[in-house]
Amino acid sequence: MLGSVGKIDQQRMRKGTLNNEDWVKVTRAVDRLQHAQIFIDETPGLNPIDLRARARRLSRKHGGLGLIVVDYLQLMSGSGFNRNESRANEISEISRSLKSLARELDCPVIALSQLNRSLESRPNKRPIMSDLRESGAIEQDADVIIFIYRDEVYNENSPEKGTAEIIIGKQRNGPIGTVRLTFVGEHTKFMNYTGASPAFIGE
Repeated sequence: MLGSVGKIDQQRMRKGTLNNEDWVKVTRAVDRLQHAQIFIDETPGLNPIDLRARARRLSRKHGGLGLIVVDYLQLMSGSGFNRNESRANEISEISRSLKSLARELDCPVIALSQLNRSLESRPNKRPIMSDLRESGAIEQDADVIIFIYRDEVYNENSPEKGTAEIIIGKQRNGPIGTVRLTFVGEHTKFMNYTGASPAFIGE
């Protein structure tokens, strides 16, 4: 997060080889982030009931929430009421709970999800809806489903280096298609695309 906000080379941050200019950027980024109302909960295996309780508490304390991000869906656990429940049913319960939480707090919820490894064996590795792990409930409950595809991850000689495709696989109240963005890897940051190809390809 410091690297993205401060536009600092992530490799130098990891290796501890920051230069004087980098430290100026770090100081500015820290100052900016420490005044931002960002709350990170790293509790492992959080279930929907605990998440709802913590979100409600923060919402009451701060007069509402602007966004909830779950990283990622499959790391959450079910409520545990039925110990014989399948993992697919657990994911379904979690998915429904997140949608209910969004409505209750009038707050968008972004839930990251794993993809099935089967896409690695396809010639075209752009993710599709069925690649979502335990995809049924996710596909049904989500208002918007977005995939990120970077060709250079799979093709070392890709002509699309430095770009990313944001694939809108589902949008309940709008069009689907692909948006092209510039990906700045050293800052782990996406920016508006200014290349020659169309920035949006609709379906």
